[in-house]
Amino acid sequence: MSDPSPEILGGTELPDVAQLSPLVHVALGQNPSMFTGPGTNTYLVGSGDKRLLLDTGSGFDSYMPFLEEAIASSGCKEIEGIVLTHAHPDHIGGVKQVRSHFGEDIPVYKMPWPATAGPGPSGPDADVSVAHPDDLAEGKIELMSDGDVVETEGARLRALFTPGHAPDHLCFVLEQEGSLFSGDNVLGVGTTVIPSTTGSLADYMDSLERLKREAPTWIYPAHGPKIAPGTPKVEEYLAHRLERERQVLGALEAGDRLVPDMVKRIYVGYPENLHAAAGQSVTSHLLKLERDGRVRRHEDDEGAALWELA
Repeated sequence: MSDPSPEILGGTELPDVAQLSPLVHVALGQNPSMFTGPGTNTYLVGSGDKRLLLDTGSGFDSYMPFLEEAIASSGCKEIEGIVLTHAHPDHIGGVKQVRSHFGEDIPVYKMPWPATAGPGPSGPDADVSVAHPDDLAEGKIELMSDGDVVETEGARLRALFTPGHAPDHLCFVLEQEGSLFSGDNVLGVGTTVIPSTTGSLADYMDSLERLKREAPTWIYPAHGPKIAPGTPKVEEYLAHRLERERQVLGALEAGDRLVPDMVKRIYVGYPENLHAAAGQSVTSHLLKLERDGRVRRHEDDEGAALWELA
């Protein structure tokens, strides 16, 4: 899920099916929105008759013909396994659809959504939540953890635990290429939203530093085009977050105490229907700054959070 921006709203056109490398083909999830950009990229990975499918989109009927086209054009005959970056609905939502079409016994690999994280989003509307997001897969899940490997002919995917955008988020290194499937942590269009409830900006910054150390040759993002070279984009994301932090501190110095007032100052020119999502980003920055001891939080008589410099 991306942080809504005029860039995304302006539209980024991508092909429905494409070959991105000898080992990677993509089928677009047919779920465009202000939060998913052109839609979720679902990747066929490998070189044999059986391939891995990385992420599944939202489960829209319009997706299946393009997945079938990608399978046919790549030369594979079946899906050996489904690998998920995280349990947000635009990634896990198509699992049931894919299994129904290609085989109910297809294994699904992902890190479990932690019970301590609370509910996660269940659909495009972030206000709608589900207690156990992994249940969106509607079937058995093979649990993964940091460093685990999933293999198919020609491809070895190594899992990197990279929380921040989501508490169960995994990126995957395609070791044959030195490339990275970044999920929602690094995008080809816009920037990543950090939910103020189930996300953590501090964890996200740590995850970006880890991705930087991996020095990926290029990046296959969950949304937007392939990114090459990879490392400069990760560095750009780190710089963006530091600049946003400076803007939040600047808003506090200017006297803003409520998140909506900070949003109006920082996100000048953004449509008002995006202010709620922008508010999540600002709140995530404030929570990190509070943890760092740089800001304090109080509540007004109505329970609204009032922020000030420490």
